[in-house]
Amino acid sequence: MARTKDPAVRTLLIERAAHMLRTREPVTLRSLVAGTGVSTMAVYTHFGGMDGMWKALRQEGFTRLESRFAAVATSQDPVRDLTALVSAYLGNALDHPDLYRVMFDASFDLEDLKAADATLEHLVQAVERGRGAGRFRSDTVPLELAVQSWAVAHGLVSLVANGPLPRQTLDHGVPMLTSLFVGAGDDPAGCRLSVGNGWRQPRPSGG
Repeated sequence: MARTKDPAVRTLLIERAAHMLRTREPVTLRSLVAGTGVSTMAVYTHFGGMDGMWKALRQEGFTRLESRFAAVATSQDPVRDLTALVSAYLGNALDHPDLYRVMFDASFDLEDLKAADATLEHLVQAVERGRGAGRFRSDTVPLELAVQSWAVAHGLVSLVANGPLPRQTLDHGVPMLTSLFVGAGDDPAGCRLSVGNGWRQPRPSGG
C-alpha cells in the first residue's frame, strides 16, 4: 500500500537536514527524524531514501530561489529589474540561510540540474532587455553580465547569511551594481536612479 506524501513533512525533513549540516550535526536516517514525530519510513516515502533526500535538499534551495525570482515584476526599466532580481537573491538567502549554504555544495547531487541552471536565466533576460533598450552596449554578453551580477549578490550575502559581517554590508550592493552596469555602458545618472529604484534592503520575510 502506497503511503501518502505530506508536503509539510517533506519540508520539515529538508529544513531539518539543512540546519543539521550547518550546525555540523551528523545526519543519519535516525538522527534526521529524531524529535520530529515522524518515523524513518517518512524519508523513504518522500525521497526514496537518504540519497534522494540529499538531492532534494540541494534542489529545494534553487526551487525557492526560482519562486522568488518569478515574483519580481517586470517593468519598463530593465536595469531596475536586474537590480530587483539581485535584491530578491539576497532576500531568498537571508530567508533560508541553511538551504542557501547547501545550494552550492557540489558534494550533493541535484534532482534537476536544468531547473537549477534556469534560475540564472531570469538575470540573463533582464540583461538582454537592457541591451535592447540601449542601456548596455551592444557588445555586452548577457550571460557574462548576469553572472557578474550574481557574483556580486553571492559574495555579499555569503558574508552575511552564514558569515561574520553585519547586515549593513549588503548596502555595498548599490555602488557595486552601479559601477558594474555603468561599466557595461549605462548612463551614470540614469543607472544610479534605476539601481536605487530596484534595490530594497533585503531582509527575511518574517523580519
